[in-house]
Amino acid sequence: MLLVSGLFVGLAAAVALALTAFSENLLYFYQPSEIAAGKVPTDTRFRIGGLVEENSVERNNDDLVVRFTLSDCEASVPVRFKGTLPDLFREGQGIVAYGQLEPGGDFVADEVLAKHDENYMSPDVAEAMQNDQGVSCMPTNMQAQR
Repeated sequence: MLLVSGLFVGLAAAVALALTAFSENLLYFYQPSEIAAGKVPTDTRFRIGGLVEENSVERNNDDLVVRFTLSDCEASVPVRFKGTLPDLFREGQGIVAYGQLEPGGDFVADEVLAKHDENYMSPDVAEAMQNDQGVSCMPTNMQAQR
């Protein structure tokens, strides 16, 4: 009986450790409107997706810092990224960025992913670009052909 209870305690501890490690490695996806509403923690990494606003990309000539604004149907969030952007990154483009929210409201990205061609958009970004009635607010030339 002592051996069985020892095995049970060991198994419970292993499951608890596995679940803790799993939950710490989850990357949640948030939309710019959720960030603007204050529904996102500032101390964890997560993904954000939306469209890069027109005329919002600012590049610093001295280093690789790029600032741009990412938006959905309702709100927009300033993003800062230091590094080399994907070749397909441009204004009006749907992207997904990985990073962390600063207390001031800026999203600091450590990775930026752009769609691979004009016919694809991440399902998360496509959903973020719909209003409450399910109607897309993307520019007409970017909406999926049905």
